[in-house]
Amino acid sequence: MQRKYLSIAIGLFLSAGLAMAQAPAQNQTDQPAAAQDAQPQPLAGENAPPQPGQRAHAHNPARAAHRLGRQLGLTQEQVAQIKPILANRQQQMAGLRADTMLTPQDRRTRARGIRQESRTQIEALLTDTEKQQYEQMLANRRAQHAQHNGQPQAQ
Repeated sequence: MQRKYLSIAIGLFLSAGLAMAQAPAQNQTDQPAAAQDAQPQPLAGENAPPQPGQRAHAHNPARAAHRLGRQLGLTQEQVAQIKPILANRQQQMAGLRADTMLTPQDRRTRARGIRQESRTQIEALLTDTEKQQYEQMLANRRAQHAQHNGQPQAQ
């Protein structure tokens, strides 16, 4: 008799757990449209899914600007000015990847030019001290990249 009650109790417990696990998904779909609209949506470029032609692991320009701001101790105004530069670079690189008419050499050359242009624009917003820190940060990144790829570091 106890075994029968124990089996029923376990069955009820598992059923309740299953029902509770499914409840959040059902609640989201059962909400009225106005309640769904009230939920915060990610801003364009911030935690948004990648666009067609964009890599899933592509850098988020807003996050990259904030990270750079933290690393260099930039003001909020500088960070705000850097975001569109990084977004533009990302957009140009996506267009470059989508251009199937380019040779690999031309693609590398153009990508290098895009990166250099954005670097120049960012440096224009920095103080002399911040520029030095930025250049050192880029040099460290290049060294890590070369080391990771087993390449000798160019001086």
